[in-house]
Amino acid sequence: MDVTIYKSLWGMTGSLSDQFKLIAEAGYDGVESAAAEIRDIGKFKSLLSECGLDYMPLIYTEGSDVNAHLEDFRRLVVLASEFSPKKMVAHAGRDLWHLNDQLRFFDHVLKIENEFGIPIAHETHRRRPLFSPMNTVTILNEFPELKVNADLSHWCCVTESMLEDHSEVIKLAASRTIHIHARVGYENGPQVSDPRAPEWAGHLAKFESWWKLMLRDGMTVTPEYGPPTYMQTMPNTNEPVADLWEVCLWGKNRFQELVDS
Repeated sequence: MDVTIYKSLWGMTGSLSDQFKLIAEAGYDGVESAAAEIRDIGKFKSLLSECGLDYMPLIYTEGSDVNAHLEDFRRLVVLASEFSPKKMVAHAGRDLWHLNDQLRFFDHVLKIENEFGIPIAHETHRRRPLFSPMNTVTILNEFPELKVNADLSHWCCVTESMLEDHSEVIKLAASRTIHIHARVGYENGPQVSDPRAPEWAGHLAKFESWWKLMLRDGMTVTPEYGPPTYMQTMPNTNEPVADLWEVCLWGKNRFQELVDS
């Protein structure tokens, strides 16, 4: 099965050149980052080429209303398209909008996607319209062509559950998923302390069962674990409870085992 695994630049330190070299040497296929945060597009492109890495751009829209978010969406798609990516990932729109406004937003977003001809995956992320399984099912049923970036850790957090009551929505979202943020969450947060720890084995198994539903040729994946304070820290010292690079690398290798099994 042809699956491409990316490393998020979220939480990485050091020069961009050192980051890219480290990622390539670790066996990742590409990097994922916010397109708007790239300071030197030419240098970024050169490093991708030198290290033999693909690029997965992220789009984060902001604004006071639907129209402002749509303007930001188009601006960021133009920026990200400079890299001729195979796909894009979007945190676009807001959860607080009335459903009619969310539907109007996605109607326009899909037209922009068709205009540029690059598949755009909308993340199941808190603060965004796909923040919950309940809202997502309505939107996906309204737009059969809408594509998903699945990060079900957010749904676990929002519903305070391991989604026992949402199996049909998971199947629907899985059928629309073109990119996976492979992070293990739990009932009270979007990221477990360390997915390698035995106390989280049951949660890991549940997430892997969901990821199996999404796997198909051409799937792209990012084991997207975050740094402090997304990652838990020790009281008083504020030291992270695990090594972020090692956790992400373990997630990459673990996902490859899932693909090969």
